[in-house]
Order: sequence, then structure tokens, then C-alpha cells
Amino acid sequence: MLQASGVAALVVERAPEVGSTWRAHYARLHLHTERRLSSLPGLELPREYGKWVPRAQVVEYLESYARHHQIKVKYGVQVERLEREPADGTAWRVLTSQGPLSARVVVVATGFNHTPRLPAWSGQFAGELLHSSAYKLPAPYQGRDVLVVGTGNSGAEIAVDLVEGGAARVRVAVRTPPNILRREVAGISSQRLGLSMKFLPEKLRDPVAKAVQRLSIGDLTAHGLAASTRGPYTRAREGQIPILDVGFVDALKQGRLSVVRAVTGFEGRSVLLEGGARIQPDAVIAATGYSRALEKLVGHLGVLSPQGLPTAHGPDAPTPRLHFIGYSNPVSGNLREIAIDARKLARAVAQELAGPA
Repeated sequence: MLQASGVAALVVERAPEVGSTWRAHYARLHLHTERRLSSLPGLELPREYGKWVPRAQVVEYLESYARHHQIKVKYGVQVERLEREPADGTAWRVLTSQGPLSARVVVVATGFNHTPRLPAWSGQFAGELLHSSAYKLPAPYQGRDVLVVGTGNSGAEIAVDLVEGGAARVRVAVRTPPNILRREVAGISSQRLGLSMKFLPEKLRDPVAKAVQRLSIGDLTAHGLAASTRGPYTRAREGQIPILDVGFVDALKQGRLSVVRAVTGFEGRSVLLEGGARIQPDAVIAATGYSRALEKLVGHLGVLSPQGLPTAHGPDAPTPRLHFIGYSNPVSGNLREIAIDARKLARAVAQELAGPA
């Protein structure tokens, strides 16, 4: 979009190839948003990818996107810190692993899910402990007892993958009951239902969404999962996106996986749970989320909130000629919002560089 606006743009990428994050995800992952609502500007996701695009095809699409638009990318370069150019303060000195670069404008797009995060649990686990970012396939866990910690979309889908992949026992540790929505209800995606909610008064959004939950999911209390005390839209504003169900609910109802209380720590082969219970799984997969990890890059510039998120986003700059994109994690779908924000951001940058009319 910057190129289309007449602005020369260089992408600096720490990985050796396009789509490194998507390449690293677990094999069964699909977009939880519709293909038609997930294309980036200037190139549609191919129809043959299906409604829910698989991980491998997302990588393929990103590769073709870079080729199609002839995007200039500098691979294998880690950006470490941004500093104002001392001359007049209107440009940036970009400190990288291969020396400094200069730029009139910087757009930070390092991703909402950047650095895997593990809680500060007490003790050490004598079994296998890994973050969900390191999970790829269920085969190594066939016949084993596995605990998945966390009920975001990754945790729920990995639990289903383990159940279907032959794990002997799968339990999910839950601290805060999540909101769960079917990926589709009566052939309509939750993404489209979510987009339609913007036409409702804000006070009605949670009640309507919770009514859809009750009708499509039902009451899971008898299966160990109480209903969330707050609605999907309230939780989304706090950064907690609902689970878009791809088999978790059915596996829970069928008794193929079970719910336990939150993890507090480890003691040898034991996992300690809230309330004093302890269990002894063979492996623990921590689907405990990611941090944005922007502090080292821009923390000294006063552009981050206490939660580590940019204080302005997209076309709005928290400080002149510095923009952020991809940090909103909305119910309507991150790719969709990135596509919208990219157009707005490019227009804003072109106007900044053009100067006063």
C-alpha cells in the first residue's frame, strides 16, 4: 500500500523467508476467519484454498503476495532499537544486527503474537514441558497423558488435535472460563456474525452474543466448564478473543477431554492445581499466550501503554512518523483489520512525507 501511494518501502525481516511465524505453527491450524474476509490488499486468497485456509496455504499466499507486489525485503536482519536521527528529529535511525539504517518513516509490524510467554510457576516439572509455539503434531503424544494449560484458540485446538491424534488422556487447565462460539452457526461464520454486531447498540452486543452461545454451545457446567461471567465483546476489549470452536465442545461433551483447575506450580512429576489438587501428566503444553515484546525496540520513546501495546495504531502515530499495525487483535479478524489499516496508514504516511499543502 505504501508503494501504491508512491512511497518507497523496505521490509526488514529477521527470518530468512516470508511467513516465518505461519511456518512455525502446528500442522492442523487453519485460519479462524473466512477466506473472503482475510485477503490482504491487491491480491485475493485463491478460491481453491477453501473457506477456512490451511496453514500451509497461508504461507504459500504470503510468498506469492511478496512476489506479486515485488515487495523489497531485507531478510535475516534483526531490528533492535529505534532512535531519532539527531540532525532534525524528523527521521529515524534504525539499529539492526547488520548495522544502522536511516528512514523517514518507520512502521512497526512485528506481530501481536511475538514472544512466547510462560507464567512464573513455582518449582520445576520433571516431565516434558513446552510452550504451545513448539507444538507441531500429535504423534509424539500418542498413548500419553497430556495437560494443556490455557483455553485460548491455540490451547483448545491443540487439545482437540491430541484427542484425535491418539493421546491416552487429555486434560485442559482453566483459570478463567472462556467464551466459546461455534466457528459457524447455520452456515454463517462467527466472524460475519461479529461484524454484524457493530450495527447494534453496544449494550446489546454481549447479550445477543451470549444468547447465540447458549443456543449453539449449551451449558457446559456439568462438563467442568462454567459459563464466562463476562460477555464476548467485553472480554475482547480486554484482549481475550473467544474460542472459535473446531471440535473442543464436542470432545468435552463426549468425555474425550476433561477440565481441571488452574496450574499453580510443579513438584517433581506433579502439577499443582488451585485448591490443592495435584496431577501427574507425562507432558504439559503451555498455551499461555505471547507478549508483544516491543519494550526493547521502542519502550524508551513513550509510545507504549502499561500493557505493552502501542498507544496509537494504524494511521494514527503515537509520535511523528512512527506507526504500528497488527496490534489490535479484533473479533472481526486480524487479517481483515490489517488490510483496512494498511490502506489508511499508507495514505497517512504519504501525507506526512508530502508536508504542508
